[in-house]
Amino acid sequence: MARLTTNGPGITVRPLQYRDLDDLKQWQLEDIEAGDDQAAADAIVAWLERQRRWYGPLKVLSWVPSPMQTNLSTFVAERQNSVVGIIQVSPFNRTRSTWKVEAVAVNRAATRAVPNGGDGSADTSGFMDVGSRLLRHCFEAVWEARTWMLEVDVNHKMALALYRFNGFQPLAQMTYWSLPPEQIVQLAQREPDLPNLLPVSNADAQLLYQLDTASMPPLVRQVFDHQIQDFKGNLMSTAAATADRLFNQVEDVSAYVFEQQRKAAIGQFKLTICRDGKQPHQADLTVHPAYTWLYPELMVQMAKILQPFPEQTLQLTSFDYQPEREECLNQMQAIPDSHSLLMSRSVWHKVRESRPISLEGLQLSDVLTGLQPSGKPVPGRMTWSAERWQTLMGLQPMEPNNPPSTITQPTDGEQ
Repeated sequence: MARLTTNGPGITVRPLQYRDLDDLKQWQLEDIEAGDDQAAADAIVAWLERQRRWYGPLKVLSWVPSPMQTNLSTFVAERQNSVVGIIQVSPFNRTRSTWKVEAVAVNRAATRAVPNGGDGSADTSGFMDVGSRLLRHCFEAVWEARTWMLEVDVNHKMALALYRFNGFQPLAQMTYWSLPPEQIVQLAQREPDLPNLLPVSNADAQLLYQLDTASMPPLVRQVFDHQIQDFKGNLMSTAAATADRLFNQVEDVSAYVFEQQRKAAIGQFKLTICRDGKQPHQADLTVHPAYTWLYPELMVQMAKILQPFPEQTLQLTSFDYQPEREECLNQMQAIPDSHSLLMSRSVWHKVRESRPISLEGLQLSDVLTGLQPSGKPVPGRMTWSAERWQTLMGLQPMEPNNPPSTITQPTDGEQ
């Protein structure tokens, strides 16, 4: 395992400030090291540009109480008044018990420009050193988080090494699929067999929560830590959906299958439709493990919904604990685009070590020591004598010191 570099001046990690945006804007795209993840580097550059332009309104929104406050938290690593790294984290659920690492990026040029000590040589710390300091600061600063999770591409070896070094363990493997437009047209030619297909509302949050709980293994369920409120919409989400529909030409359609006998939801999909055809459609699919025959039926239903809109590919995601979904996508000739690894880390992952005790080495005297009284018994305020106890029980008291005399016949002299 690699060892962190401790030479050179220390690194200070703190929340992002407005003055840091000018420094971060000077970062060149080729100098940003994000663990071989070019998409993460591009996303950070776009985020910095948006923050530089809308910092004032976004700062005001952060002061407004929930649900209008921004959830994304950003920290920077500073060394000798130079920003050398940035990390973005956000809560994964409504209770904020699980947080997600969105991106970690380090500026190679900034780390090389800082001198190491007084000899003028270049600093050798890089992505592993600065990234580890950023992650560990988040573990300590975000007191709400009990569990941390992230998603990383399996081909990004440097990012995987960073996260494994800081205690993240694999949770599940994810595969991103793309369904071509011609396959969508072919699926839409038949009618789906979906009785009791109902639209999703806040009144159905309990049913969707039970479906989500039943569709994943216990370990994944514990990390996600979803509650009923995670499946309810609010005023802010409704306003965001309306804005996307008007300005970005994006529309969301959600529905679920209700099982009448068990009074439960057995399947659900959420479809994000691009109305102008500039980007692919996206779908999120959840099916109860006992009703895997719903996978093709829900796919047909989504294909029929996409018929009036411009032809685009449909992007879906499957986990390795849902083999029926991958089999269904393979039969529909979907194309696997990329594979990523879902990783998690508990804040209380270390268990206190203790000396193992063997029961075979214990002696009988050692075992009986705990059964002996620790001190002399203290007499109570009320004491009962034997005579008093026998009187209460209705018995004739006996004198232990004066045994009963035997009856004898009187003699002649006594008479």
